[in-house]
Amino acid sequence: MNLILPTVETKTALRARMSGYASDRKTTVLVPTMGALHAGHLSLIQIAKRVADKVIVSIFVNPTQFAPGEDFEAYPRDISADMALLARENIDLLYLPAPDAMYFGDHSTRVIVGDVGEGLETDHRPTFFHGVALVVNKLLNQVRPDIAIFGEKDYQQLAVIRRMVRDLDMPIEIIGAPIARDPHGLALSSRNRYFDAEGLAVARTLNHILFAARDALQGGAEISETLSNAKQKLVHAGLSDIDYVSLADAATLALKTDGHVAARMRLLIATHCRGVRLIDNCAVISQES
Repeated sequence: MNLILPTVETKTALRARMSGYASDRKTTVLVPTMGALHAGHLSLIQIAKRVADKVIVSIFVNPTQFAPGEDFEAYPRDISADMALLARENIDLLYLPAPDAMYFGDHSTRVIVGDVGEGLETDHRPTFFHGVALVVNKLLNQVRPDIAIFGEKDYQQLAVIRRMVRDLDMPIEIIGAPIARDPHGLALSSRNRYFDAEGLAVARTLNHILFAARDALQGGAEISETLSNAKQKLVHAGLSDIDYVSLADAATLALKTDGHVAARMRLLIATHCRGVRLIDNCAVISQES
């Protein structure tokens, strides 16, 4: 069976396709990715199929969100496998821009989102959201979908994108998709393929520690003590270089460091395992909510 994957690589070809969808009065949804696709991406595509007539997936490994010394060059890339998977998913269009279709040689514009884009990730990756906001802004402007879908695994990133879209009056609905996990509870990520079997076993302890802390907080445990205990458990499990174990307001991402949970909040963890950075998060709901 020959599977066909409609693909465009230039902005001109993309605009022609999108104009055709608009002329046919078809609603459109964009699923932006950096490739190395896995079941987590497929879960976004399944949601996309339910909310719009036409599903567009983009693949672009964005250089502006990688800091010097990070894994831009080593980031997993397998475009042939990605295209075969998307063909099986029967998406309507793959947008596969080349770097020079995204950034001119003299590109100098930055997009900086304050408030929700400050702290947590930016304490350790100061320019990360500058690159994310820039490339997402460009993709949304190029594709001009009715809806775009992003995973909740990158919870602060989702908050940044929502704020940017709101502040810039972009007529696009942003949907946050639930975190997809493997059978052991590890949040799916393209970087998980870096692990050998031993590293994978250690990585899979993260979600257990996360959910145990959530349960304690929802049961009335004191926040600072619970976060401290979670950090100790991460170290004991073999995870290292803990960037943060934080509790934040689910909407504003304002941190709460002591007392007890009294509103809808988000528990967020960033740590490292065998040289691979892991992030995970979950909702924390107070007993009064």
